[in-house]
Amino acid sequence: MQIRFVKVDDAAQLLAIYSPFVTNTATSFEAVAPTVQQFAERITGYTGKYPWLVAEVNGQIAGYACASKHREREAYQWCVEASVYVHPAFYRQGIAQQLYTKLFYLLQQQQFVNVYAIIALPNAASVALHQQMGFATVGVYENIGFKFGQWHNVLWMVKYINPHTANPALPLPVASIMHLV
Repeated sequence: MQIRFVKVDDAAQLLAIYSPFVTNTATSFEAVAPTVQQFAERITGYTGKYPWLVAEVNGQIAGYACASKHREREAYQWCVEASVYVHPAFYRQGIAQQLYTKLFYLLQQQQFVNVYAIIALPNAASVALHQQMGFATVGVYENIGFKFGQWHNVLWMVKYINPHTANPALPLPVASIMHLV
């Protein structure tokens, strides 16, 4: 398996992994799966500041992990949200853990401090993965998302990857860590 930075040309393969989570589950609260063009625009829009990684197995993208802005206000700039998605053919092969391990290392090098996971419940596999990766529960938003005719709770979890200092360094752009993959 090879882990590398995402390319815009990966959009179709990543979308093939992500779309079933939109159309068949409440894992994603998106109501309609994006188009390949829209997904490519997401990649372009996020990857200047946040790393997106793909795991390739024999030339096929087996999964991806990405970071994104946690909130809009300036005081949140040291916080990111992280997500990982794996193609069903590659479940239980350690791909999510390897992607997350590399992603958290890169985010740490960029000077981010808090990584958040936002998990629609129930999702025992995702909760277990995040606990295994060192996340702790922050809390549960009850009945916050309505999808497929029912209300869903959302679990918030956090992982601290850098110390909470009085004068934190500003997060660095992705370009500053490209050599680390």
